[in-house]
Amino acid sequence: MAEAATGFLEQLKSCIVWSWTYLWTVWFFIVLFLVYILRVPLKINDNLSTVSMFLNTLTPKFYVALTGTSSLISGLILIFEWWYFRKYGTSFIEQVSVSHLRPLLGGVDNNSSNNSNSSNGDSDSNRQSVSECKVWRNPLNLFRGAEYNRYTWVTGREPLTYYDMNLSAQDHQTFFTCDSDHLRPADAIMQKAWRERNPQARISAAHEALEINEIRSRVEVPLIASSTIWEIKLLPKCATAYILLAEEEATTIAEAEKLFKQALKAGDGCYRRSQQLQHHGSQYEAQHRRDTNVLVYIKRRLAMCARRLGRTREAVKMMRDLMKEFPLLSMFNIHENLLEALLELQAYADVQAVLAKYDDISLPKSATICYTAALLKARAVSDKFSPEAASRRGLSTAEMNAVEAIHRAVEFNPHVPKYLLEMKSLILPPEHILKRGDSEAIAYAFFHLAHWKRVEGALNLLHCTWEGTFRMIPYPLEKGHLFYPYPICTETADRELLPSFHEVSVYPKKELPFFILFTAGLCSFTAMLALLTHQFPELMGVFAKAFLSTLFAPLNFVMEKVESILPSSLWHQLTRI
Repeated sequence: MAEAATGFLEQLKSCIVWSWTYLWTVWFFIVLFLVYILRVPLKINDNLSTVSMFLNTLTPKFYVALTGTSSLISGLILIFEWWYFRKYGTSFIEQVSVSHLRPLLGGVDNNSSNNSNSSNGDSDSNRQSVSECKVWRNPLNLFRGAEYNRYTWVTGREPLTYYDMNLSAQDHQTFFTCDSDHLRPADAIMQKAWRERNPQARISAAHEALEINEIRSRVEVPLIASSTIWEIKLLPKCATAYILLAEEEATTIAEAEKLFKQALKAGDGCYRRSQQLQHHGSQYEAQHRRDTNVLVYIKRRLAMCARRLGRTREAVKMMRDLMKEFPLLSMFNIHENLLEALLELQAYADVQAVLAKYDDISLPKSATICYTAALLKARAVSDKFSPEAASRRGLSTAEMNAVEAIHRAVEFNPHVPKYLLEMKSLILPPEHILKRGDSEAIAYAFFHLAHWKRVEGALNLLHCTWEGTFRMIPYPLEKGHLFYPYPICTETADRELLPSFHEVSVYPKKELPFFILFTAGLCSFTAMLALLTHQFPELMGVFAKAFLSTLFAPLNFVMEKVESILPSSLWHQLTRI
């Protein structure tokens, strides 16, 4: 019985909400009709005539004071609304209306569903407490000598900012140096070379380090307990010097590849020796860590050289071998290089296998991961997708999955679609990127635009669906839906990473709420009325009377028609009933 009563109450409540939602116009006209019927006992006509007589006796000073007060009040509301919007990103009046009035009118609160949908991403991101605007090394960064410098020679523009190059110098000092470099003269020279700002000074230092071929080092070898002998040993050439020359002096990719192969010979020997001595103390352990970083960097750049020179299968094999040999060095994001090379080979099954391994909730996302997953989903339906047909019959399951993947990717980085759709021109990607920022979008689109064009209809599907993401994200746009809230510091970081001639994309562009625009217009309009009424009282009085007569003309016409149709004794007949 209790369940039946509860169900009946719920049905009654839903009926009332439905009637209020869809039949409010009927209620409004019923109220108007009752007011008209009761106009005689309520003495509405007498009250209106009294009000009109009172308004006719008012002086222009009253209207000046009235409009001035209205302008002052609306101005105060405008100031408060603007302050609230700058602090919280939303309108106070709109927030109160949505929070308190919408439930009364039968609206649905989206916050609960949005919170439930985004609970996984938000809670996990909050637990990780990762810095919002952490700058990452671009996994697909170009070569300075063979690519960035050639762009400067042709256009006269600098594609890299000082901030970006300074970050690269810090990376080189972190990965290619250690505390024991002063024991080897070549490494000591390179330690200073990575700090040099002048490119020619760095290149000269690298050549100087390579010229030190034979250095005598004393190694104590105890042959007899009471004596030692000194052995002369040849130290290998400096691998980091070859790296610097390959990156900055080589003018072609082929020249860079030759230098990296020489660096591989030197780096592999240093790595094997430090691997045997890594457990002999903290100093040897630091050397082994440095030699590991050098070897991984060389092999990765050799794979990228092979990819640039068209030997894509060879590049894929080198990347796979490198990931198997050093599985713990995920900070280099070698899998993103592998994904790009596999897409070039159109090995979509292998791409899906890599995504299944790295598109995990515990791993940091990237535009490459999100948009590659969207591309694979779109590939299944894009060749037959038609917006007109989809609007008539609805989306199929595969199409819905593709659209959801695109929405996921766009929410992670909303700057990418304009580059993929060629609504905005591309530039050379920087050496460092900001995840979810414009710099990451440029780095992704620069290498992956060709892969999207290769899939028939993929860009058309992206064009038809990407803007729908912003309607799904709860207001304000920074709140987020599938990922943690969009960082507000991306614009500042991107302006530091990207050159000055590039127009940085900004998201989200905070549009002024309606009530701020409304109060601004109301304040300006009432202030103008107050000024005109004070300067031209008689003319404004004539204008006000003409405006009111024009405004009430349709109402008077309707009233005359109703009075001509209804009998004059209708009220007396109703009282008798």
